[in-house]
Formats: sequence, C-alpha cells, structure tokens
Amino acid sequence: MFPSEYGAFSAVQPDLLTMALYFLMVFGLMAVLLFLTSRLGEKKPTDLKLSVYESGMIPAGTARFSYPAPFYLIAIFFLIFDVEAAFIFSWAIAFDQLGWQGWLRISFFIFILLASLVYLLQKGGLEWATAGQQK
Repeated sequence: MFPSEYGAFSAVQPDLLTMALYFLMVFGLMAVLLFLTSRLGEKKPTDLKLSVYESGMIPAGTARFSYPAPFYLIAIFFLIFDVEAAFIFSWAIAFDQLGWQGWLRISFFIFILLASLVYLLQKGGLEWATAGQQK
C-alpha cells in the first residue's frame, strides 16, 4: 500500500491533517481577536493621534527625496551577487556529496557570473557619473 492511496488528510498521513488544523485554528483565533479589538476598542481620534509618526521625531520637509538611478542599479547588483554567494556557499557545504558533476555545474555557474560582471563593466553599469557629468 502506498501513502498516496489514502489522500492528503487521512489518518495514515497525520502530518498534513495536523498542520491544516493548526493553520485553521491560528487564522480563526486571529480573526476573532481582530474582530473583538475592532469592536471593543476605544476610539478617540485627536490631531496628535492622526499626525504622521516618524520614529518620535516631528516630520520636517518633504518626503519626496529621490535617490539617483545608479544607486538602485548598484543595490540590485549587490543583491544579485549576494544571493549567488549563498548558492556557492551551499555548494561548498555539499561538496563531498556532489562530486565532479557538482564541481562542473558550479564552475559553469561562476563562469556565467564572471561573464555577466564583464558585460556589466563594459556597459558602464557600475559608474555613478552620467554622460553629462563625465570629464
């Protein structure tokens, strides 16, 4: 007999049934508590309560400060390479189990990373100055 014959919520596979019941109970309790706090809570709006909260500071100036576009490009660049570093570290942990096939795959992965870095450097993706600001 195979476990798939019994269905997802059978007594033979209690893990799924237990998890489903747990999530139902948690979401039910959350719904009840949110409903009760919205109905029983005291509501006295004042100007101070309705004002903008900025970490205990009185807000001053405009909130429309724009960062230059290269800032976001560099941020995305670092995020991508950080995620790829996580892949390389996880490969290093499983190095013994993966063998030569894993080594070839991670070598190809690193080659693609280096090729994309060279492409990015050639296109000027890491330069902060725009065309009008260059000397």
